[in-house]
Amino acid sequence: MSLLRVQDLNFYYGDLQALFNIEMDIEEGRLTTIVGANAAGKSTLLNTISGIIRQRSGSIKFNGQNIEGLPPHRRVEIGIIQIPEGRLLFPWMTVEENLELGAFTPNARILRKKNLERVYDILPLLKERRKQRAGSLSGGEQQMCAIGRGLMAMPKLLMLDEPSLGLAPIIVQEMFETIQNINKEGTTVLLVEQNVQWALEMAHQGFVLENGHIILEGKGSELLQNEYLKKAYLGI
Repeated sequence: MSLLRVQDLNFYYGDLQALFNIEMDIEEGRLTTIVGANAAGKSTLLNTISGIIRQRSGSIKFNGQNIEGLPPHRRVEIGIIQIPEGRLLFPWMTVEENLELGAFTPNARILRKKNLERVYDILPLLKERRKQRAGSLSGGEQQMCAIGRGLMAMPKLLMLDEPSLGLAPIIVQEMFETIQNINKEGTTVLLVEQNVQWALEMAHQGFVLENGHIILEGKGSELLQNEYLKKAYLGI
């Protein structure tokens, strides 16, 4: 069943077109990856889905509902949660305070304590660091805190924008395992990532975005065998 459907989506920065006729179906319960080079339009696509920016034309449906007219906070309320590139934590606040900020919708506020315990179960390091200022955490710990804050909002669709950026390989592996576990628990995940090999290996479904166009799509494992992708993105 399609949870998110994007049809004929076009976006412009002024007169410069950044997304061209994007067509995507994100199936409920799946882990879907969008890969591509810098400036391919990956973050722009996530930002249109979350309502941070508005497309010029095309439609976005979530759970069968047209959401083009909904502001970002209403999209959060219906379950679309974006974890932005760069984490955007409040560095002077504690880990737990940052997590609690994720539970600002009415439903999430009611279940804040329960969801906080769930986050600590999934990310036990955050429980150890809960009284520590977020700005004093390592890059990997900050990324885990950002993921935890997103989970506090009770997402139906969890979108992550370049979560591996700037992290050591061993931390990247741990983080991707965490994302897989979140998906296995039932949360639909849409992952934007430059680390093509890692991202497609764990994806049920993948899209390759190039210069604002989707040029390839399919199962993650199948895309890894595509000759163009191997040459252009994996150096094989």
